[in-house]
Amino acid sequence: MRSSLRAMQALSHGIARSHSTSFIGLGQMGYQMANNLFSKQYIQDNNTQFVVCDTNPDAANSFCTSFTSNYPSAVILCAEAPEQATLMSSRIITMLPSSPQVKSVYFGSIIPTLKKLKEDPSLSQDTLCIDSTTLDVNVARDVAAEVVALGAQMVDAPVSGGVTGATAGTLSFLVGGPEETHQLALPILSYMGARIIHCGPSGAGLAAKICNNLVLGVEQIVVAEAMLLGQKLGLDSAVLASVINSSTGGCWASSVNNPVPSSLPGKSPPCERDYEGGFATSLMLKDMGLASNVAEQQGSPLPLGEAAKEIYSRIIKEKPELSTKDFSSVYRFLKDQAR
Repeated sequence: MRSSLRAMQALSHGIARSHSTSFIGLGQMGYQMANNLFSKQYIQDNNTQFVVCDTNPDAANSFCTSFTSNYPSAVILCAEAPEQATLMSSRIITMLPSSPQVKSVYFGSIIPTLKKLKEDPSLSQDTLCIDSTTLDVNVARDVAAEVVALGAQMVDAPVSGGVTGATAGTLSFLVGGPEETHQLALPILSYMGARIIHCGPSGAGLAAKICNNLVLGVEQIVVAEAMLLGQKLGLDSAVLASVINSSTGGCWASSVNNPVPSSLPGKSPPCERDYEGGFATSLMLKDMGLASNVAEQQGSPLPLGEAAKEIYSRIIKEKPELSTKDFSSVYRFLKDQAR
């Protein structure tokens, strides 16, 4: 494996792996998570150096430009590929779309680079990998096993809290991996989240996240149904939301991510922005699929989950423009179905 000239130049100009953190994956969640992580790390220790990497070079360049405008003295580089990010940093955080991307980045880039590092005693081999992707539990366990076999350490740490929580630094991290590795990851995760829960061994964080998102996916649909029905019965949307949120129907899907504009005075859920800037419907369908697959493997019935998965699938098939919108746009889909 050959690293690029830019990576080697960075290494030779004082980018010490032990004092560097790489973040791979700058989507809506990753961008905000990396910003919180790097900002807080830099404020605490201005000798810390940073690397970002994304399949979209514009996203990485935009991040670097924004970060250096706020912290002009900070050392931050845009890696052209995950291999470079791994060469330059001993702490690697990944936030990717799903299982295929995780397999590609880890098996195709990070793991071969860790092998290279292990073969060269002149380079630091101490590496901690944190993957915050929501993906198949078995894929996560396979990746972690390969990473650990090379002498590095790894936890799966999917998140709950959405883009709002990522921006505010109040995410919940659901961690899977050995207790000692969880303790190593804890300071890093604390820069990005308010609650870090060790769920058990490798894959346990993902198991908890899949179960949580199963609940969320179902809840968002029924909140949309109730809000639509209430308005048809003559209820003001803000009044109905207030009743639900202070009663037994209260949940995040209603109190934070309510799908009806003007239903949450003083708040700005995605519905206030034409359902932009939230958790994409296509990603919720992906998560419902993960739940469906693992439930089938375990022989666990999923009647509501399967029904919800079918609804999200219909949304994307019949209203493809909603696939990239926040999944609360299920309300718009149902509204269009109403008589």
